Amino acid sequence: MLGFNTENIEQVCLELAEIQKFCKNEFGTTDIFSGSKFYEMIIANQLNHEMIPGQSGTKDGKDHKGEYEYKHFKEQSSNHSWTFNDYTDATIDSLKKVVSAIFAHIDTDFTPPKFDWYIEVEGKICSSYLKHKTETLLKTKPKGKVNARKMINISPNQIELDLGLKKTYTKEPNKSGKYYETILKISSIQKKLEKMTGVDQILTGDKIFEVLVASKLEHTVFSEQKKHDAHDEFGNLYEYKNSKSYTWNFQDISDAVLKKYEDDKAIILTVVDKINYRIKEIWSAEPSHTIPRLKEKLEEKRERRKKKDGSAIRRLSVSLSKGDLNKIKAKKIFPN
Repeated sequence: MLGFNTENIEQVCLELAEIQKFCKNEFGTTDIFSGSKFYEMIIANQLNHEMIPGQSGTKDGKDHKGEYEYKHFKEQSSNHSWTFNDYTDATIDSLKKVVSAIFAHIDTDFTPPKFDWYIEVEGKICSSYLKHKTETLLKTKPKGKVNARKMINISPNQIELDLGLKKTYTKEPNKSGKYYETILKISSIQKKLEKMTGVDQILTGDKIFEVLVASKLEHTVFSEQKKHDAHDEFGNLYEYKNSKSYTWNFQDISDAVLKKYEDDKAIILTVVDKINYRIKEIWSAEPSHTIPRLKEKLEEKRERRKKKDGSAIRRLSVSLSKGDLNKIKAKKIFPN
């Protein structure tokens, strides 16, 4: 059973919507609560940078010297390293054009989260370093099994030892920074939501939308990162996929992940309004119908790539579209 009042949650989400609209109008930044945008705002504020609007493929901050790349990890995370999710040649080469890459550490036990230290690496040096690291990775991994997703993790010790750099410690929060007041408002709402729901880091990723969906379905969202997203009062497990449109992304459909889906009672596909924080539609599909379609689409993707240039696909990711809803026998369960 739900341990919070749904109406209260939705009321607080109206406050989030107002902040989202303010950030769009004032800073040109949309989806401030998606991905890492909030933490990029904290970094930019502390360093007196200006945020660069956009998501994947754009740099993160800028000042009179030029543009910057931000990477961060949280003290509370199990992974104390910085992740590059896509280390293609183009990605690495693009770092030559930035002033520097900021490798930041953030402690979320503070309100607002504390950006307490970072390592700054000149853009050209960072590009060269990552190129060397990825080439080494390719040589040391078994042929045909190397890091298919093109991911690499860099730790603080690696950067300090390999490049002879030291951490720069920040002092007090930059209260005169451009984004400070907005950061305070967001942090206050985050704490309020976490207290109401018992869900930590609720503004990370799609957690807030998972909570809103769970409230409609009388599910409970796992408060910490788990293999599954939610469960009901009978112990049944569920996988949630949220989308602004009718395109649901499955980022890693390895055999292990597909096997995990078999344990779910249903795959929940939702259409959400990320500006106004509303759930527009909820569809439910059985794993026995969804998994074969995911495998089929992955094989189609492999065949297209093979015909195009003979290479293997880098990421085991596919999307389900509105047209797939019939194919996986999905049922619309909200609104009724």
